[in-house]
Amino acid sequence: MSKSKSNLNKEFSKISLQIPAGKANPAPPVGPALGQKGLNIMEFCKSFNDKTKGEEPGKPLRVEIKAYKDRTFDYVIKGAPVSYLLKKAANIQKGCSTAGRSFIGTISEEKIREVAEEKMKLGLSARDLDAACKIVAGSARSMGLKVLGGNNA
Repeated sequence: MSKSKSNLNKEFSKISLQIPAGKANPAPPVGPALGQKGLNIMEFCKSFNDKTKGEEPGKPLRVEIKAYKDRTFDYVIKGAPVSYLLKKAANIQKGCSTAGRSFIGTISEEKIREVAEEKMKLGLSARDLDAACKIVAGSARSMGLKVLGGNNA
């Protein structure tokens, strides 16, 4: 639902989910999370799937839902997690189980910057692009990726 002025002063609870783009359905995790708040599950699923038609099918998206006392809701799509973007940029299937001791692949400083720019658009809490690059580079290293170039290597 769109944000209306009547919802601004109402009490709400937050629900945070990760849902594949275009694939929201009443099955877990969506159904139980929305059902216990008394929200219309199908209305959310149809709206979410319509909004994410242009995204890559199956891309995991973080969603923050505000459930109001009158059983209405608003939601914001926060984008894909950094780990997903890094795996895609480095062309790997999953992170390393022994990160810090061994590496599963490499990623260039340019790819780190691209991921940081995408996350900055979606609200990464960093003061500037350089700080965002450091955050993303840290995530890459914790996944077992070796960062090539720059002073983050």
